[in-house]
Amino acid sequence: MAQRSTAEQRGTQTRRRGGKRFLFWAALSGVISGLVFLATAELFALIFARSASPILAVGGFVIDIVPQPFKEFAIATFGEYDKIALLVGLGLAVVIASAIAGILQLLRPPLGVIALVVAGALSTAAIVTRAGVTALAFLPPVLGTIAGSIIIVLLIRRLTAWKASAVPAAMVDRKGEKTEADADDAKPSKALGRRQFFLLAGIAGVSAVIVGIASRTVSMTVGSVATIREALKLPAPKSKVTVPKGAELDIPGLTKLITPNKDFYRVDTALTVPTIDPSTWRLVIDGMVDKRVELSFQDILDMGLDEYAITMTCVSNEVGGGLVGNAMWLGVPLRDVLKKAGVKSGADMVLSKSVDGYTASTPLSALTDDNLDAILAVGMNGEPLPLEHGFPVRMVVPGLYGYVSATKWLTELKVTTFEKDEAYWTPRGYSAEAPIKFASRVDTPKVGQAVDAGRIPIAGVAWAQTVGIERVEVKIDEGDWMPATLSAPINENTWVQWFMEWDATPGTHYVAVRAINKNGDTQIEERAPIAPNGSSGWQRSLVRVN
Repeated sequence: MAQRSTAEQRGTQTRRRGGKRFLFWAALSGVISGLVFLATAELFALIFARSASPILAVGGFVIDIVPQPFKEFAIATFGEYDKIALLVGLGLAVVIASAIAGILQLLRPPLGVIALVVAGALSTAAIVTRAGVTALAFLPPVLGTIAGSIIIVLLIRRLTAWKASAVPAAMVDRKGEKTEADADDAKPSKALGRRQFFLLAGIAGVSAVIVGIASRTVSMTVGSVATIREALKLPAPKSKVTVPKGAELDIPGLTKLITPNKDFYRVDTALTVPTIDPSTWRLVIDGMVDKRVELSFQDILDMGLDEYAITMTCVSNEVGGGLVGNAMWLGVPLRDVLKKAGVKSGADMVLSKSVDGYTASTPLSALTDDNLDAILAVGMNGEPLPLEHGFPVRMVVPGLYGYVSATKWLTELKVTTFEKDEAYWTPRGYSAEAPIKFASRVDTPKVGQAVDAGRIPIAGVAWAQTVGIERVEVKIDEGDWMPATLSAPINENTWVQWFMEWDATPGTHYVAVRAINKNGDTQIEERAPIAPNGSSGWQRSLVRVN
C-alpha cells in the first residue's frame, strides 16, 4: 500500500513537472504568434499605409491618454529617451500579453485566439483614429491578427499532440510501474509531435523577426526623406545675425553659446519622427481669413530667408534643467505669411497643426507683432532642419514655451479664437497661453562633482526672451548676493552666459543664482511645478570642495 502510494505521488510530481514545461512552450508559442502578428502588420503597412504600424499607433495612443503627471515623470526621468523607454515598455507588454494568450490557448481554447483578436481590434482602432490616416490603414493590423491567430492555433495544436504522447504524463499503471509496451508505442509519437512543434516554431519565429526588421528598415529608408534633406541646398539668407565680440565665454563646463543640432533638446508627442518630402509638403492657412492660402516649400523659399538667433525653452524644463537651447534659424516672418491670407477682425489665436495631428495655440499678437521675430523656420544652424526638429518646416516664436508655439512638421495654420478652439495640451492641464518665465542656471561646478579648493569659476546661462537679461547674481551659502559678469548678448531673444570667480574653501557649500531682466524684474524665487505654465524658482546647488 505504501509502495503504491509512493509510486502514485511520484507519478503526480512527474506530471506536474511535465505540465509546467508545456506551459512554458505554450507561452513561447504565444510570443511567436505575437511576433508574427507584428511582422505581418509591418509588411502590409509597407504596402498599404506606412503609418499603420500597430505598436507605433498604440504607442501614440498611450502618449495621448497618459495623464500629465506621468508625462512629466517620463520626461524628467528619461529626457529625450522617453519615447525609447515607452517603446521598450510596450515591447515588454506585448511579450507578456502574447505569452498569456499562448497559455490560454493551451488550457482554455479558443481564449488565446480571442485575446489576439482583441489586441488586433485595439491596434486597429488606434491606427484608424490617428491624424492623417489613409483609407487602407485598417488592413495591416487586420491581416496581422489573422496571421497571428493561425500561427497560435497551429503551434498549440502541435504542442497538444506532443503533450498527449509524452511518456511521463501517462505511463504509470495501477501498480505504480511504467508499462514497457505503452512506452515503446509512445516514444515515436512523442518525438514526432515535438519535432513538428519545434519546426513550426522555428520557422515562424525566425521568419517573423526577419520580415519585421526588414519591413521596418525598408519603411524608414525607401525614398528616404533623410537622403532628400541631405541633398537639399537652402538659399543664402538675405540677412545674417551678427554675433558680437565677447558673446561666448571660454570657460570649461559652460554651455556653448549656440547649441549644436545633435545636442538640442527634443520634446514632442511623435513616437517616431515624421518623414515629409518637401516637394509634396503644403501649408494651409484658413479659418478667420479673407482667403484660404496654400503654400509649397518652394513658396516659402521664394519669400526670401533671413537668419534669426532665438533661444527656445520647453515648459517641461525644471529649475536648473537642460530643456532649453539656442540656435541660428533660417526662415520667414509668420506675420508675412498670415498677411497672404488676410486675418479677419475678432481673431486672437492661431491653431497650428502638425502632420501627426499635434496642435498648439499661439496668441495671434505674438505672430503679427512687427517687433517680434516669430518665424516659419526651414533651417537650423546653417543646414536644413533636422528630421527630429521639424523638417521641412516648423514654427519658432520667441518668448513662448514650445508647447504653445513651436509646432514641428507644420501643415496647417488656423486663424481662430481661444474661445472657439483649444490645442493638444490645454485639456491636459496646461495654460492656453504660456509666456516663458525668465530663469538662470548653473553649469559649472556640476552638481555631484567635487572641485579642488582655490580660485574657480562659477558659470552658467540665463535667459529672458523678448526682454533680455540685465544682470545675474550669485550667493554662496548665506552670504550676500554678488554680481556676475555677463557675456555680450546677441539680442534680447537669446540667452547670455555669465561667470563669477570664487575662492573656494574646503567643505560643503550652497551656490544660488538668480537673474534680473531689463524691465527690472527679479527672477521668481518661489518654487512652482511645471504645470500649468512652467516651473519657477532659484537654482540652489550643493558644491563639495576638496
